[in-house]
Amino acid sequence: MAYVIAEPCVGTKDTACVDACPVDCIHPKKDESGHGDVDQLFIDPVECIDCGACVPVCPVSAIYASDDLPENWASYAQKNATHYGR
Repeated sequence: MAYVIAEPCVGTKDTACVDACPVDCIHPKKDESGHGDVDQLFIDPVECIDCGACVPVCPVSAIYASDDLPENWASYAQKNATHYGR
């Protein structure tokens, strides 16, 4: 199912979700190259283990299970996958 980071993250890039993720599938981290080059964080749909640990810590409620992603943000599922070359 994988989780998806949607529009509320754009411009925010709070990394609480990165710290909560047990499998390191959310990038770019603050100290990674490319952090300043993107407008949001991304979840790797292959590496995500669907644990949901990132959801409650997101201060802007930007993270959704792919099945629950609001229709108006459906394009963010592909945007997350494309970031990882998927």
